[in-house]
Parts: sequence; C-alpha cells; structure tokens
Amino acid sequence: MIVYHGSDTVVDRPLILKAKRPLDFGGGFYVTSNKDQADSWATKVAYRNASREKSVNVYDFDYESAKRDLIVLHFDKADERWLDFICSNRQMRCSEDYDIVIGPVADDRVYRVVVEYENGDIDKATALKNLKTEKLCDQILFHTERSLSYIKYIETEVSRYERA
Repeated sequence: MIVYHGSDTVVDRPLILKAKRPLDFGGGFYVTSNKDQADSWATKVAYRNASREKSVNVYDFDYESAKRDLIVLHFDKADERWLDFICSNRQMRCSEDYDIVIGPVADDRVYRVVVEYENGDIDKATALKNLKTEKLCDQILFHTERSLSYIKYIETEVSRYERA
C-alpha cells in the first residue's frame, strides 16, 4: 500500500516522535493513504515552521505483514470506540498497547465536534451523529520502532511554499 507523509523536509528515515501536544492517536510517525491529505499536512507544517518548501514523502507500507506480525488497532469509521480513543489521546492519556493505529483523521471540522463533546456541550449520541455526516480521510500511526520496519521510503515530492 502506498502511503504519504506531509512535512517541510525530506523524511527518508522516519522516526517515532513523542507527542508534545494532543494528537488523535498519540505520538509516533503519521502517514495517510490520501496524497491530498498529506499535501494539506505539508502546507500546515511549512506554514508553522515558516519554511519555503513543503514535502510529500512517499512510502510503501507492507500492511498485510504488519497485520500478521504486529498489534494493529484499526478503526473502520468514526464510531464510539474511535471517539473514546481520540478523546483519551487528546487528554494525553495515550495507549501504549499498539504498534500501529489506523483510522479516520479528526480534521478541523471533526475536531470541533470532538471539542464540543469533551466540553460537555453535546452528548456522545449527538457527537456520533454529527461525525457520520463527515467524509474523513485516513491516518496511520506507526507507534513503535518495530512498526517502522514495515514501511520503505520511495521518494519525496518537494514544492515551493509561499505564504498567502
């Protein structure tokens, strides 16, 4: 499976990074199977770091072998189990029980629903109903050093980034 990582630099040797801020699935190395999503992430990173370039790094992910050899948590949709997991990680109570986590990404629209739920502004049923209306891209977190051996770097597509 081809996957992508958005950045402002070439990442030919991915690293497991500890989360410095709340992230959907906790710390590690994030990719997506959606190239447009990776490009969006690259734009955000380039903006945040005041970079002049953005990079979409491309990898081959041996998903079938990873499923067989590692502990993989896979969320097919933004359901109650996914919401509970996201909320736990956003409170920096990250689970260390998985090598790889796969599931929908909580983009800006989804994040608003999650925050409303966490703040008690809406109940879980309303949050789940609101999440069903969103078309979500996927994200894949490589959470352990061992998991990184299941992705192989292919190339990086670099483009100029100009602040608007």
